[in-house]
Parts: sequence; C-alpha cells; structure tokens
Amino acid sequence: MRHLARLADYCSITNMHSKNLAIVWAPNLLRSKQIESACFSGTAAFMEVRIQSVVVEFILNHVDVLFSSKLSSVIRDGAGAWS
Repeated sequence: MRHLARLADYCSITNMHSKNLAIVWAPNLLRSKQIESACFSGTAAFMEVRIQSVVVEFILNHVDVLFSSKLSSVIRDGAGAWS
C-alpha cells in the first residue's frame, strides 16, 4: 500500500492519482468470491467493485496514519484496556 501511495505522489506526471490507482488495484486487493460467482449480475458486480475502490482509495489517502508504527503500538497497548 505504501508503494501505491508513493505512486500517487507522482500523479502530476502519470495521471495515476489515488482514485485511478484504487480503480485499477481494488479488484485484486479486495477480491470477492461473491463477485466471481455467477449469481452476481453486471450491475451488482459493478457496485461491489465501486465500493472496493472507495475503500482502497481511502487507504491510499491515509496510508501514513493507518500503517504507522505509533498507531500499531496504541492498538496493541490499548487492546487490554477495552476488555
């Protein structure tokens, strides 16, 4: 994810900003067996992929926060406090 976020930094050169990268990569990063099954119509599959791309775009736009070591330590240390 950090690599894709870094690619988005060069969007002025490549025109691959986080939204475009999310559209391309979301179906591979968040693969869904439901979409691959025959029971999904074209419209339903499109909506599912659209949701996936929004999620990936959010992750790319917030990769520094979501994958920071500080957040990991807060989650790890705070996990016992909630129980």
